[in-house]
Amino acid sequence: MFGFLKKSDSPAGPRPSWTERLKAGLSRTRAQLGGLFGRRIDDEMLEELETTLLMADVGVEATQYLLDELKAAVRRDKLETGEQLQQALGEILLRLIAPLEQPLDVSAHKPFIIMIAGVNGSGKTTSIGKLAKHFQAQGKSVLLAAGDTFRAAAREQLAIWGERNDVMVVAQESGDPAAVIFDAVTAAKARGIDVVLADTAGRLPTQLHLMEEIAKVRRVIAKADPTAPHEVLLVLDANIGQNALAQVKAFDAAIGVTGLVLTKLDGTAKGGVIAAIARQQPAGHPIALRYIGVGEGIDDLQPFSASEFVGALFEKA
Repeated sequence: MFGFLKKSDSPAGPRPSWTERLKAGLSRTRAQLGGLFGRRIDDEMLEELETTLLMADVGVEATQYLLDELKAAVRRDKLETGEQLQQALGEILLRLIAPLEQPLDVSAHKPFIIMIAGVNGSGKTTSIGKLAKHFQAQGKSVLLAAGDTFRAAAREQLAIWGERNDVMVVAQESGDPAAVIFDAVTAAKARGIDVVLADTAGRLPTQLHLMEEIAKVRRVIAKADPTAPHEVLLVLDANIGQNALAQVKAFDAAIGVTGLVLTKLDGTAKGGVIAAIARQQPAGHPIALRYIGVGEGIDDLQPFSASEFVGALFEKA
């Protein structure tokens, strides 16, 4: 019924490894890029590369940056073949997105309070279930706060997950989401819980009253624990392309986003949006890409590795 409750193995045998699943998820983008590098470098090839990068959701600014760096490398290193160009592009892309790779350390506070936000349909509630399992695998105790008081399905989803995996869930059928999360933080302190995952209702950045409400939720968390929230995660759907940048900007203005979860990188998604995010970071406080997701399985959400991502983008499946 719920995606993150699927078993790790399918009836056909063991599931592919994370690297294999990531490569499969990026196969569309990799195929588009791979078709360019089978010939010698010329102006036509570079123009086609520009078009391909734009189609892969890299965005205008990041595409221009990559091409400028690539042309400089061609001149400096006297590159001639498509294979050399592909290697140079991989190295430049890795340098661009490497700063996004900052693993989340939840040992700095107890409880470590993570506030999770996103638009409707981004995969937010499902990601919370996967994150809870991820932290449990690290030996951490987890408490879920069902702060999405508008959507009964979200509460039910968390409740079922909590029941099956022995995770406490604090929820109310209706009422103030800030109050639910305040109660959850209080309960976590009393029980010595390691990590609190606080869900919030999905909302669009254009729904100003709801953006004001989520800002209130953040303030209430700080009342429950003056050092919190210790992480503010924004869940983004990889299929929305450049709209992801607008969502980051709007949610960051409202609640001070510190980390991103990029879901649904499988199937039709275009992996280039990671380059766009890396190129257009908020001034003064860069936002880390904490986790990426390539499917619905419980282990299909993993910490972001820049080298792993670039490798999957350019290596053959």
